[in-house]
Amino acid sequence: MGESACASLPAEPRTIKTSALLRAAVSRASSWPDAPLDDAQTRLAMVILDEITGTEDDGLGLPMPQDARLLRVAQQLAAAPGDQRSLDEWAAVAAVSSRTLSRRFVEETGCTFSQWRQRARLMKAVELLAADHAVTAIAIDLGYENLSAFIAAFKRMFGVTPARFNSR
Repeated sequence: MGESACASLPAEPRTIKTSALLRAAVSRASSWPDAPLDDAQTRLAMVILDEITGTEDDGLGLPMPQDARLLRVAQQLAAAPGDQRSLDEWAAVAAVSSRTLSRRFVEETGCTFSQWRQRARLMKAVELLAADHAVTAIAIDLGYENLSAFIAAFKRMFGVTPARFNSR
């Protein structure tokens, strides 16, 4: 199985909703040794490719702005999503007015600055949950005022609480 087998995959990275079949197939494939695939492994790999190809973007990615000034802000926030600086302070980092920062964020990412920041926090939360960090510690690290606010935001975005998400 070579590069040509992957030709139908999306060209850009994206987040997808996974089916039970895809999760099970990837789980099985993750245990394979680093060696050429046998016939059964090749068939399962083709199923994985078919499943990925048939999915749509679930909209949970973190769109990055193109403008270098906004990108600097986005990269800093993505690296430290718990940073509590205000919109005005972030505008100073970008060397633009807060109004320009707000307007350009919507134009370039499709999200308001506040929505983008929330999404960055929640994407980091998923990463921390996967690394078995405690939910309370995640909420504090990501700058939420309290655990309830974090759980509510998480449930709005993912449809389940952080504990339930992690148990999946």
